[in-house]
Order: sequence, then structure tokens, then C-alpha cells
Amino acid sequence: MKRNSFLKACLATGTFLSSPFLSIGKILKTYRVEKGFKVDAGQDRFNHAITLFDGDTFMTKVSGKDTNGDLYVYESSRVKEGGPVLHYHFDQDEMWYVLEGEFLIKVGDVIHQAKAGDSVFGPRNVPHCFAKVGPGVGKLLMTFQPAGKMEECFQKISEGVMKTMTEAEQDKFREAHGFKRVGPPINQLKR
Repeated sequence: MKRNSFLKACLATGTFLSSPFLSIGKILKTYRVEKGFKVDAGQDRFNHAITLFDGDTFMTKVSGKDTNGDLYVYESSRVKEGGPVLHYHFDQDEMWYVLEGEFLIKVGDVIHQAKAGDSVFGPRNVPHCFAKVGPGVGKLLMTFQPAGKMEECFQKISEGVMKTMTEAEQDKFREAHGFKRVGPPINQLKR
């Protein structure tokens, strides 16, 4: 009988002691900025642009940290032709808005030729890829909704984690960040 009372007391005490931490966890998990903010042209939200793939630069405009993971927006400046492999996101929609230059953007079986002022939408679970075409810098404003783990993914890639990975390890890395490779990059020479 005493053992049952002791166990009940321990469970009650554990619940009582852990409840403040559960409340703090909920508060931290649902953090959102409470004021609007401005990010100047050519600047990153945190003054630390992400550099990838031989000079391509990603500048965060709205972080997933600002929106409790609901949205991630960044400006992508691309100096070389080409782009990512054909892939799809499990839980995210993606949108490309061309700021400068020309891009081929493939969503499903359709290839869109996009220039400054054009936008293309890619729904979740639909394979897509894109490529900068032509000389000069190309710029995109890209949106992920919800943010998912893309911001973290780009940060890790900028730190060089994929450089020494096998193709199978790269696929695992992609899937851990919410997307799957399903084919090669778009051939930017076919216009």
C-alpha cells in the first residue's frame, strides 16, 4: 500500500515540476516576431548571407525563425548557369519570382521560360528544378511555405557538408531536410 502511495506521489511531483518547462517549450515553439522589419536591398536579415556553389549567394529576407516555421523568403543571386537537381518537397510549396536575368523553371512536365517580373509556383510533392540561363547575374526571390528545414539545409551546405558525401549520403541529407532528388538538373541549353 505504501509503495502505491509513494509511486503516485512521485508521478504527481514529476508532473508538477515538469509543467513549467512544458509551458516554456510551448512559448519558445510558437515564437513569432511582434513587429514588422525591413531588410535593405542587397542585405541579409541577419547580416550573414549564405554563399553556395561557386559564388551563388542566398540572402534571407524573412526567416523561418520569424514566422514559427510558416514561411521562408530569400533572394538568390546566381553567377553561373545551371541550378539544382530535379526534386520535390514533401510538405512545402515553392515560388520563384525573377528579379533579374532569365531562368528555365520546370514544374512537373512543363518548362517555363521566366524573365524579370515573372513568377512560377511549384506545389509540394510535384518535381521541379530550375536553371539560370545566359550571361550575367540572375536573381530570384524564392519562397518556401511552410519554411521547413530549407534555411538549415542551405546553411549546412554553405559550411561544406555535402562536399565529401557520396550520392547516397547526399540523398539522405536531402530527405532529412524535407525533399527528395528524383532526376538530373534541367538542361539549361534547351530553350
